Amino acid sequence: MNGIGPKLSVVIATPEDYRSIRKTVGYLRQQTAREELELVIVAPGKITTEDLPGFCRVQVVEVGTVTTVGRANAAGIRAASAPVVALAEDHSFPDPDWAAALIAAHRQPHAVVGPVARNANPDTAVSRADFLMGYGPWAEPQPAGEREFLPGHNSSYKRDLLLAYGERLEAMMEAETVLHWDLRARGHTLWLEPSARTAHVNFHRWGTWLAAQFHSGRVFAAVRAERWPAWRRLVFVCGSPLIPLVRLWRLWQLSPALVIGLAGDALGQMAGYAAGGGGSARKLARYEFHRED
Repeated sequence: MNGIGPKLSVVIATPEDYRSIRKTVGYLRQQTAREELELVIVAPGKITTEDLPGFCRVQVVEVGTVTTVGRANAAGIRAASAPVVALAEDHSFPDPDWAAALIAAHRQPHAVVGPVARNANPDTAVSRADFLMGYGPWAEPQPAGEREFLPGHNSSYKRDLLLAYGERLEAMMEAETVLHWDLRARGHTLWLEPSARTAHVNFHRWGTWLAAQFHSGRVFAAVRAERWPAWRRLVFVCGSPLIPLVRLWRLWQLSPALVIGLAGDALGQMAGYAAGGGGSARKLARYEFHRED
């Protein structure tokens, strides 16, 4: 600990123990701004960590069973002590200047600062389609500038703006695109910072990927429509078959894998608008951890 206090808290969750996040923590230990970082590990209970010298601060937040990613990240955000929090994953590996770039960008009054991404496993059609769907708008190279939304589970936030959501924070962290839209509606800016880069591991098996797309789409739609009247939900249920066409137009890409993946997402959104999230957030958490497996 450097005695000054951290400038950036990095929140990373594990459903089991330290082994599942060891690789990402290794990349965090290589950060040029490591002495300015607080590492916040969200775990089911007490865990044995390896020696983690060099960080400004390290803390473990015990939450019991890690049921959903949003709940885990919200717990880490509430426990963090830095004015800015960044989300990390066990399958996303930041470059050494990632943290320093986020800290520098947050000296401006941006509510959210996101990184550019590259595909860490581009060898299959499924992986390429998954990356394009999830990170296409921020795939390197990209110019710096304001965006309508930024990469979920990989962006950084002014912590006080997140805490203002109170009990809604868990739900908003499940569908960060909805959170980003809401922040923009409140007059805040979202900034893409190309000096912050990360390599993201994507799904490469059809069965796993399509299940994840369905549950992700359902969670997104449920959070988005949480306060909508019934008539508006019905409109979006009826319009859900058009979602793949709209997203294909935005992506300017076409492949059989991409079309199938977008269809899975659209089915999930249809279910979410019609009947809420169900158990999709819990099911999605199973796919978000141990991605490299």
